[in-house]
Amino acid sequence: MTRGGRGSGRIHPGRAPGGALTWLRGRDPGLAALRRALRAAILTPSVLAVTYVGLGRPDIGVFAAFGSLVLTLFVDFGGPMRERIAGQAALILATTVMTCLGTLAGRTLWLTGTVTFVIAFCVLFSGIVSSALAGATTSLLFAYILPVTLGGPLHAIPAHVIGWALGGAASMIAVTLMWPVPVSEPLRASGARACALLAGRLRAEVDCAPDPTAHGHALETAVRRAEEGVSDLRKTFYGMPYRPTGLSLSSRAVVRLVDQVIWLGSVLHQDARRSRDPLSELLVCETKMATVELLEHSAALLRADASVPHGLDPLVARLERARASLEESMLGLLPRRSAVPVAPADRGSGPAAAGPTDTLIGALGPSFRAQSMSFVVRAIAGNIQLAVTARQRSRRDRLLGRRPPGSDSALSSALERFAAHLSRNSVWLHNSLRGAAALSLAVVVAHLTGLGHAFWVASGTLAVLRSNAVGTGQTVQRALLGTVLGFVVGAPLILALGAHPVVLWLLLPVAIILVGMEAAVTAFTAGQAGFTVVLLVLFSIIHPEGWQLGLVRIEDVALGCAVSLVVGLLFWPLGAAAALGRVLCDALGDGARYLRGAVVTGVALCDRARAGGSGSGDDDRRRALASARRLDDAFREYLAERGTKHLALADVTALVDAVAILRLTADAVTDLWSRAGHAPENGRAAAGHEILDSCQSVTSWFESAGRALAGGGAAPGRPPSRPVVDAALYESVSRDLRAGSEQGTATAVRMVWMADHLDTMRRLQAEIDGPVRAAAASTRRQRGRGRRLRAGVTWPRPPAARAGARPGSPPQG
Repeated sequence: MTRGGRGSGRIHPGRAPGGALTWLRGRDPGLAALRRALRAAILTPSVLAVTYVGLGRPDIGVFAAFGSLVLTLFVDFGGPMRERIAGQAALILATTVMTCLGTLAGRTLWLTGTVTFVIAFCVLFSGIVSSALAGATTSLLFAYILPVTLGGPLHAIPAHVIGWALGGAASMIAVTLMWPVPVSEPLRASGARACALLAGRLRAEVDCAPDPTAHGHALETAVRRAEEGVSDLRKTFYGMPYRPTGLSLSSRAVVRLVDQVIWLGSVLHQDARRSRDPLSELLVCETKMATVELLEHSAALLRADASVPHGLDPLVARLERARASLEESMLGLLPRRSAVPVAPADRGSGPAAAGPTDTLIGALGPSFRAQSMSFVVRAIAGNIQLAVTARQRSRRDRLLGRRPPGSDSALSSALERFAAHLSRNSVWLHNSLRGAAALSLAVVVAHLTGLGHAFWVASGTLAVLRSNAVGTGQTVQRALLGTVLGFVVGAPLILALGAHPVVLWLLLPVAIILVGMEAAVTAFTAGQAGFTVVLLVLFSIIHPEGWQLGLVRIEDVALGCAVSLVVGLLFWPLGAAAALGRVLCDALGDGARYLRGAVVTGVALCDRARAGGSGSGDDDRRRALASARRLDDAFREYLAERGTKHLALADVTALVDAVAILRLTADAVTDLWSRAGHAPENGRAAAGHEILDSCQSVTSWFESAGRALAGGGAAPGRPPSRPVVDAALYESVSRDLRAGSEQGTATAVRMVWMADHLDTMRRLQAEIDGPVRAAAASTRRQRGRGRRLRAGVTWPRPPAARAGARPGSPPQG
């Protein structure tokens, strides 16, 4: 395949003078919309000419024209050419089946409404499986709406299928031969760049270790660039209309990188404290360098072509050795630091008793940061290696379903996603129900009113349905305005050119280009006007009816817009902004429970080899992941929602990132104790009690914040600053160190690191305290407006009731 790069010599569509081309590229990156519009503008009239003029079959011509238009203009698969062809072929097959189902369902009214609801819901809800399927929902629904509204006997099915298959064949030609879009995977590129910049920041820290003043400016530059890289990755990830994932192993692994890279940036954002012990500082730098090399090679592997062989295993082994050496150094160095006897501290002794504690446990600060970043980088490298290994599989392995070790199946992943969204707070579930109800009602109303072009009622509903009633109302105005403009432009043209069909054929591609460029260059109103002109011209060519067709179009679209508005008011009047608060409540609560369970398990492991509850820990992790998936979709819906945003985008993004950091911190605590051996019982009950109390305080704050975001109470108070390590923890650690047991010392180190994880969560709480307060206040205002709105539309009460008197009591005064 010849790629459409700048130097490939391929003719680019839309090659225009510099100024116009620059303006167009600014609004249409990669000229993707222009490519689709030109393909459809060439193929749709060609297919219509072959079927209508050449074969003399208007029934086949309608489906062939719409098939080529829908399958070319409204969907564009990304990735390598092989994946595009496979996706387009699957879509052609699926839409052909939809055409048959629509023809069968359109024969009986009660069957039409029921089947339309079921099929529309299945199509819309199945979009959670992959972004490719989510982007193809419009094509799938149009393939069903066209035959179910046009109707026809059973013997019309072959003609419908033949016509749609011809349109599908034309779309396959467009995908493979007509200006194919160059392979572009922005999430992989942004992820690789962020990893490389974070590695550069770590390398700059190592360079500053001998003399912090010598390379201070270089470190500041590296820190700024790393933060920009993480921010760009976040923008790329949330800048896509759907979660950029599919059922393939490679795509799933790449998406998992986003949260991990964001968390790595958060870990590195902590102060890089230096150890006072030269050997400890040396081992910390060694761990950092092993992390740097693994992260740099992982970024290069993610950026490279899939055919490049990878060799991360030696680098992973080096990082594991450095990580183990760091832990062993703590085992050997801490007893020396605690050689001076320290009297047992009293809980009420105040700050004076905390000095030796800070000296002892503060020595573990640099090693804790190095241990945390090595854990997350190891996870990043594992996902990158899985993504590349999955893409390098042979065709035979792909067909047989052979997966790399440690990977889950596509079926299990799909079932997890379906289960995650079977929740009353799922935005995707709400949208699927609303869309299915609107389309079903539109089709039934169109048939009951006896309109001659019921297809336009359903298409009008599909075009203007948005995430909330307010946004739908705004789009209704634009849709009707666009329809009127299309009629004002199209009707005189058809009236004047009705006797000149050749001119109508020449006008058709121009109107298709206008529709195709609507998403990138023109406005929704202009696109709706172009769509009106396209339908006017198409039906004027196939069934000439004159300018009256435009009046019918306005009437039908107005009815479809009214249906979508009514359904939006009934099903979800508050939209994604209100749902985002409820989903954040679930995500923060599930993440807090997962962290609490991980800490409880760690405390239980302090005094024995293994503790029960691993099954419950897995369940907590699955619930946290499911909540995170729902939050991702709600956040994207919030970003795409029309209307004024009542919260700063930075505040909402901080809350979404906090959910990911909370969940991944629980993963880190679980990993911390997964390598723990048998710990001799040494009276750690008091220390464990203090850690559990601290964990309860931390997790309760997150749960209270979630309830406040959902409108269930006031925002929690400002979290306390990093507390002095409690005397009980110090006593337990000192007892382990004085005992001289290697396993006891390792347990002591892990206890301190677990406490450090909780302190990290306190710092996170301080960072999101402001956004939580702002979001909770906005939720209260929105709920107040909602109550006033409901009060305004409530049926008026009798005067006696308004005056506070009981019904039937005599009037006063």
